[in-house]
Amino acid sequence: MLYKVFFVEDEIVTREGIRDNVDWRGNGFEFCGEAPDGEIALPLLQATQPDVLITDIKMPFMDGLQLSHIVRERMPSVKIVILSGHDEFEYAREAIKLGVTEYLLKPVTVQGLQSVLGRLAAQLQEERREQERLRKLQAQLAENQAWRRERFLLKLVMGAVSSLEAIDQSEELGLDLVARYYLIAALKLKRREPAGQSDYYEYLQVQQMIAGLVENNPDVFLLRKDLEELVLLFKGNTPEYLREERDLLLDEIRRRVRETRCQITIGEGGLQERLTEVYQSFVEAWVNVENGTAGQAAGSLSRSDRAELLKVDQSAVENYLKRGAREDLPRFLDRFIQPLSAAACRSPLIKSYLFIDVILASARFVGELGGNVEQILPELDSIQTVLLELDTPEQIQHQAGEILDSALAYRDSQVSNLYFGMIRQAKQYLESHYRDPELTLDQVAAHVNLSPCHFSAVFSQKTGTTFKEYLTELRINFAKELLLTTALRSSEIAEQIGYNDPHYFSYVFRKNTGLAPKEFRQQAQADKRGAQDDPKNLSA
Repeated sequence: MLYKVFFVEDEIVTREGIRDNVDWRGNGFEFCGEAPDGEIALPLLQATQPDVLITDIKMPFMDGLQLSHIVRERMPSVKIVILSGHDEFEYAREAIKLGVTEYLLKPVTVQGLQSVLGRLAAQLQEERREQERLRKLQAQLAENQAWRRERFLLKLVMGAVSSLEAIDQSEELGLDLVARYYLIAALKLKRREPAGQSDYYEYLQVQQMIAGLVENNPDVFLLRKDLEELVLLFKGNTPEYLREERDLLLDEIRRRVRETRCQITIGEGGLQERLTEVYQSFVEAWVNVENGTAGQAAGSLSRSDRAELLKVDQSAVENYLKRGAREDLPRFLDRFIQPLSAAACRSPLIKSYLFIDVILASARFVGELGGNVEQILPELDSIQTVLLELDTPEQIQHQAGEILDSALAYRDSQVSNLYFGMIRQAKQYLESHYRDPELTLDQVAAHVNLSPCHFSAVFSQKTGTTFKEYLTELRINFAKELLLTTALRSSEIAEQIGYNDPHYFSYVFRKNTGLAPKEFRQQAQADKRGAQDDPKNLSA
């Protein structure tokens, strides 16, 4: 690769002598232009964008130092070589201040200039390599960040993270998920013509189109489950806004997809008020996708379907995972799955509700235990595919059994940790009681059957934080949510999160966030107004 060099010299004999006698290409350069002074050179420099500027220091109209000053401001990456007939300290000092790369005294020899060009070429090459390494690293980091966001969002919509984890991880990943209402839309792509080699590129094109519609909208998050299945998570502070936002986007997606070789089935989930209940909207959305695929009106239920769905005990799986023995799994399947599996084979709707209930309950359970949900339950990435392969009651029971057995195996593997269950039990108790201003360490210790001193030591060791710090974090996170989603006064919020003294609450809030509650709310509102005023913001 040749680097570009531009030469400015008012003495025509010197300029032509250097231009015609230096082996530019042999030293890795392309001579891209020349000028007799800085004033004429400036527009030419902006047009040619050279890598190196060689300029005389004494010229009429605009001298070399003035030109270098402007070039350094407008084109900071350009290497500057000063030629001077003056061996004076002031000239050299000014050149150093401007960040000049080389300072050569006249008369300049061809050999001397080619030696400088060799050093510059090596420097430019190393900088290019470093820039390329940096570009690749940034691309990898961005790709990794995008992947982490999608995996987190997928676990979130499947109910596999707690409310505390959702807040912590979303902040770490730069996701603003705080809102009053949420809902899910599930999208299933399919080729209009028989499958062919171009399927991958057709699906990828549609995915990129949908990503382009969503990328500038802070209230919509896109999750790519796989090549054919996408999930959209919507958030908003009023049901009306949320539904309007959903309808506008989905209508535009349908219109754009009609212009491709794909067709799309969209299932919509219901409105949810809590982030940790989004999974219910997720279930409904995928059930409606399955229902639409079966050629039925989305959301329509026959009388027999309704009767069967009433038999689904949504707490049965969760209770069994927490308390049941692994050896009792066949008996549980016979009692819970078998009575519904025949109806599930007749109705895609029943099959979807039943199977998704099993897999999401298992995902939530594994997530609460701190396990890697994707590794323990690989079915998370292919729910729709697995559903299509379940045709008989035996297949349904077998697949549900494998999922539950994986979750139980992980649960039992944690038993070797003496305090694992105790810490989980303590955290659950804190999440349920942190609004109580009278809550103490002694109460929680008694709940998990340990002495206060022993419990305090174990809790700090296993969680990496003290009991008081953990309780404070719970309360502050809920306070943030109330500040962002309600108009409650600080004193009212203090009371709701377990602080009888609003002044003490303000002190604790500032200590943990750096802002007073009022300042936190004002800053969030200002940030939101700024986002709404951005013309690129689709929700504005």
